[in-house]
Formats: sequence, C-alpha cells, structure tokens
Amino acid sequence: MSTESPHREFLDSAVLARLSALTVNARAPMLGSVTGIHRSATRGSSVEFAEYRKYVPGDDIKNLDWRVYARTDRFYMKEFEADTNLRCVLVMDTSKSMAFAGKDGVSKLAYAKKLAATLAYLLVHQGDAVGLTCFADKAVTEIPPRRSPSHLRHIFDTIATVEAHGPSEIVEMLHQIAEKVRRRALVVVMSDFFTEVEPLLNAFQHMRFQKHDLAVFHLLDKQEINFDFDRPIRFVDLESHFQMLTDPALIAPGYREEVDRYLEAIQRGSREFGVDYNRVMLDDDYEKVLAAFLLQRLKKAPGAGGAAR
Repeated sequence: MSTESPHREFLDSAVLARLSALTVNARAPMLGSVTGIHRSATRGSSVEFAEYRKYVPGDDIKNLDWRVYARTDRFYMKEFEADTNLRCVLVMDTSKSMAFAGKDGVSKLAYAKKLAATLAYLLVHQGDAVGLTCFADKAVTEIPPRRSPSHLRHIFDTIATVEAHGPSEIVEMLHQIAEKVRRRALVVVMSDFFTEVEPLLNAFQHMRFQKHDLAVFHLLDKQEINFDFDRPIRFVDLESHFQMLTDPALIAPGYREEVDRYLEAIQRGSREFGVDYNRVMLDDDYEKVLAAFLLQRLKKAPGAGGAAR
C-alpha cells in the first residue's frame, strides 16, 4: 500500500519504520472481520456493503465480485459493514490551552499531531479504518473512519492545518462521540484534560458503556506539575485570558497539592472504568511513548499471539 506524501513535520519515516513492526491492538472484541487480526464480537456478514479490497490468497471466494472480475480481469473481495476490521477514531483537542509549549518549544498540539499521525499511518498500513475528530468548544473537523491511502492523506492534510484556538468543551464532545460512533471502536483521545474531574469521568464511563475501547494520552508539561517558578510572574489563562500576577512561592504548596489530587482522581477513575490512561510529559520521546502503548495493549488483546508482524 502506498501512502507517499510530501514531507510533514509531524511524521518521521524512521520512527514509522520501527513502529510498523508492532500492531495497534484492541483490548476487547471488535465488530470487525473474523479473519482479520482483531477478535470479532460477531459472526457472519451483514447485508450492508462497505467497500472492495484486493483478493489475498486464502480469502473465502464466496465474497469475490465476479462482475468486477469480468470488467477488470482482477479479483476483488466485497466487504460488508460487519466484515471491516478495527475502526479507530482519533480525537484531538485543539483548544487554545493546547498551544502551551514546554522549555524545548514543543507545544501540546504539536505533540498530539505526532501521536495522531503516527497511529493513523500504522492503522491504515495494517488494514484498519481510522477517522479523526478535532475539537475545541465544538467539533472543528470530523473525518469518518476509512482505510484507503487517499483517506490517510486527507487525515494528514487536516492534521497539518489545524491550529489551537478557543475554549475546550471536552466533556460534551466525548459524550457526543460516544453516541455518534455507533459500532464499538477504539477511541484514542489526546488532550491536556483541563476540566472538572467528575464530569470527565462520567464521559469516560459513557464511552465504555457504549462498548468503545477508550485510550487517552494526557499531555502535560513538567512546569505544570512541578510549578518551579522562582520569581513573581504573570499567569495567563490561554482560553479565558484571565490574568493573575503572583509570587509562585506563596501558592506553590497549595497548587502542587491540588494538581496531585486532580491527577490521582483521573488515574483512579480511569482504572475503575477500564480506560487505557497514559500520562505523557512533553519532553518524553513520542516514539517510546507509542511503543510502550502498543506493547502494553498487545498483552491485553483477546487471543494475543505475538508482538511483531
């Protein structure tokens, strides 16, 4: 499968080559092909046609389209909605807070773009369908899951142009996505999750209730955790533009206590609802983050047999 495209700063060909030895696995049975790499929750085919794909030796010939063969002299398989493989929806927070950058200049959004683009590439190259939703206070972009090379280029083009702006309505967006994605899917969310914890966990629970396999990458910078500022400074809320001039030494103990409580609550709630929670610092190597994510999911995949292909 060819997905050649112009150079993009969020893609690294060497990283793609190394990670391509791994598969993106679902942790639970999916509504997909019983002959694919993912365990299916159903048997047989629905009557709703989905797409064509080239015949591969070993495929059941009952789904060969002989009319297409008569016209093209090539074998193509008919696939139906129940026969598509894993469907993944990548959800990228593009609210203004994602413009925050660490000391090395890499913003949360730039990091999220690397994660999303790399996962999209891996999914399409293993024959799975991937879609993309970008949101702030509402959905900015909604690309439904497909698995063709041209579709992948469309996702890359969207990732390249999206910018951080506006406030975040992540809780409402996750509830909407839980309902819109009708068949169970892998949903991967990349955000800084700056919102109240209880409503956020309710949205996580909604995703799981709908049988979606939910994975989240919680993007943070060490400055947000350590709060190691050594002189009076003006803090500006990137989404509301609220400003506060203060001496960090006066508020640091209380701040760190609240941050620890917030992070522990999200992590505890994620465990309770079966969410694949991944906390990521902006100075973490994204290749190592994704490799650890893929290997950990492989261990939890139903009927997992091996790490590489």
